[in-house]
Amino acid sequence: MTDTETVQAARVDIDMNEILRRIPHRYPFLLVDRAEDYQPHNSIVGIKCVTMNEPFFVGHFPGNPVMPGVLIIEAIAQSGAVMMSKSLNANVEGKTILFTSLDNCKFRTPVRPGDVLRMPVKVLRHRGDVFKFSGKAYVGDKLAAEVEFTAMVVKTDA
Repeated sequence: MTDTETVQAARVDIDMNEILRRIPHRYPFLLVDRAEDYQPHNSIVGIKCVTMNEPFFVGHFPGNPVMPGVLIIEAIAQSGAVMMSKSLNANVEGKTILFTSLDNCKFRTPVRPGDVLRMPVKVLRHRGDVFKFSGKAYVGDKLAAEVEFTAMVVKTDA
């Protein structure tokens, strides 16, 4: 097997049905449509297809729709949460993956209806149920946003 064949054979993609099993987010706050290149405890690439039907475009901004930066960061974080849930094989009943910190957050270019966000997320550190990530969001080859964030699994009071 060639190196290219090995990489392609190891590629693991995650569809919407699995995302819905892995994280609790739902419309209008589910910001990941699918994920690609999942590597346990290491990395994932989240995909968000941005459409004019997004509820935030009504007011952000009329006549000049731009995806809010905080929602781009949320989409990156949800990609990381999918990776965490799958890597830990987390039982999502009674548990939620939450942000604990954001660092070095930068916005580089606007995201608009029709754009496809490609969000590579890499693990910087991992200890137990706590992960430190580096994430980016691209539209084509343009960097739209970048962030370092920490997330952890917490028990919910349900």
